[in-house]
Amino acid sequence: MGISVREGPIAEVVVDVPPVNALPVRAWQELAEAVRAAGDDPATRVVVLRAEGRGFNAGVDIKEMRETEGFTALVGANRACYAAFAAVYECAVPVIAAVHGHCLGGGIGLAGNADIVVAAEDAYFGLPEVDRGALGAATHLARLVPRHLVRAMVYTCRNVTAAELHAFGSVLEVVPRDKLRDTAMQVAEQIAAKDPYVIRRAKESLNGIDPVDVHRSYRFEQGFTFELNLMGIGDEHRERFR
Repeated sequence: MGISVREGPIAEVVVDVPPVNALPVRAWQELAEAVRAAGDDPATRVVVLRAEGRGFNAGVDIKEMRETEGFTALVGANRACYAAFAAVYECAVPVIAAVHGHCLGGGIGLAGNADIVVAAEDAYFGLPEVDRGALGAATHLARLVPRHLVRAMVYTCRNVTAAELHAFGSVLEVVPRDKLRDTAMQVAEQIAAKDPYVIRRAKESLNGIDPVDVHRSYRFEQGFTFELNLMGIGDEHRERFR
């Protein structure tokens, strides 16, 4: 359990943090390190990021946040999430996110920064941050859904399905849950068959023409989460969530 890596031309980074893959600070750090290391390995051609258990990712571990005195856990989570999202975006090779079940909060940061998303039929995506007294990852949601829907999802905390994202073109394939890994690997194999030097330059060039600086944009959002916590609103909402 935790974060595991299977090395090879198609590297697999697997998240398994029961019960719902809500990650504590250390797991976010380990995820960032695993993705970066996989991309830095010259033998790696593609990274598949997936999860075991009930869902892809449920964001940060609110229990850890609630039980840690002061702002240590908040600062740790913000920095570690930033590092994990950046590791996916900056990975030297394409990252394929294979999403099943819930993809919420931090999960949006991972999927939104991935190069390709494939999803199981039961996958759903959302940002419950407003209901948790926090903000963040709208930067990455905006890479998955149209702008006005981003606002509606942030304000109302509504979710969207894999089928909806497929219609938008941000999810490549929607498949039965038991076919998810195979589908991700098939897409990965198509990329791995290409010239690896060209693919690495393609990743670098595509990042270079992105219209939004995802690092700066997300860091801007995080500032408002700090404000909500300084005002005591974050604590109030985390207590309600419990």
